[in-house]
Amino acid sequence: MFAGGQNVSLAQSASVSAPKAMWAPGGKRERWTPENTVFAFVDHQTGLMNLVNDTPAVEYKNVVVGLAKLAKIHNIPSVITTSAESGPNGPKLPEVVAQLPNAPYIKRNGQINAWEDPAFVDAIKKTGRTKIVMSGITTDVCVAFAALSALDAGFEVYVVTDASGSMSEQTQLASLMRMQDAGAIMGTWFALSCEMLYDWRNPKGQETAQLFVEHFPAYAEIFHSHAAHSKK
Repeated sequence: MFAGGQNVSLAQSASVSAPKAMWAPGGKRERWTPENTVFAFVDHQTGLMNLVNDTPAVEYKNVVVGLAKLAKIHNIPSVITTSAESGPNGPKLPEVVAQLPNAPYIKRNGQINAWEDPAFVDAIKKTGRTKIVMSGITTDVCVAFAALSALDAGFEVYVVTDASGSMSEQTQLASLMRMQDAGAIMGTWFALSCEMLYDWRNPKGQETAQLFVEHFPAYAEIFHSHAAHSKK
């Protein structure tokens, strides 16, 4: 892609209309916000769920669905992709699709690396966002391959570690280290949720609190304890 006679990357050519939100006034580090991110849900499929052993399956699925709800609450552009749905990998988790019915749904026929599918890359590009929040199954293959490719193309990548599943804790750690070494940001679903909200006075504060009640059991206890005390 060329602009002004100079060769620029796909990510560099994208633009975000909203003003940049920096971590400090006049600073150089831009926060991740609902206005500058796109969520990529990579291969959260019913069959592949059987490969997730670094965390209990129920807990893992709870986080993935919570992440989809987070995207819905803030109206964040999202792209869903699956690999060989008609085979043992199975379809996308229906709970994720139900939360994001309007998200582009890219069904890959054979590419292990989602970034090798032009339809997936085009869907990301059309959002105009250069910051990709990525999660999926498995972390060492489906997430890592796509993340490394996106980084190489000039995008920024935030890997939601607890919404990405592996066959063992050792595999998960090695995968996260590989992506971090390449420049990806590692974070959790809860931390990302708080960064998207950033201030409880945000109009999305009440919905976020309800999200935590539904998908963060420890927070739910805090919430209910506070509610009970407020009634006294």
